[in-house]
Amino acid sequence: MPAPAAPRTATRALHLGLALTAIAAAAPLIDVATADSIGDHVRNAYPTWPDDLVNADRTAIAGYLAAIGVLGTAGWLWVIVGARKHARWVRPVSAVLFALGASTALLNLSLSGDAYTTVIPPLFSTLGALPVLAGLAAVVLLWKR
Repeated sequence: MPAPAAPRTATRALHLGLALTAIAAAAPLIDVATADSIGDHVRNAYPTWPDDLVNADRTAIAGYLAAIGVLGTAGWLWVIVGARKHARWVRPVSAVLFALGASTALLNLSLSGDAYTTVIPPLFSTLGALPVLAGLAAVVLLWKR
């Protein structure tokens, strides 16, 4: 007898998390190419830095956020495939990935250093925390079935 299908609500929560993560990954890259609020964030923290150091720090922050987004996207896709295949591992893997994502979001919201109040600008750390809500919903719904 085949395993029961993943509840539609769990699948919807997984897809919502995937979409939110993709947006959070793209946002800093779009920002660097347009408004450059990340660069302004670095300039506010280090007003005496030359442009090349500001650009390097801005690129590091945007690259880190994009890389976290790519890893998160891979995690969402892995769990979506597992849920569709009714894999036994999908529940514990989703819980572990949720814990990793929530920990990363908390780190991004609170990490400070040197002249930074927070290293990650608040807009981007908040945007990166939104998928955690979808992740919590998905984990709860996957464990309910």
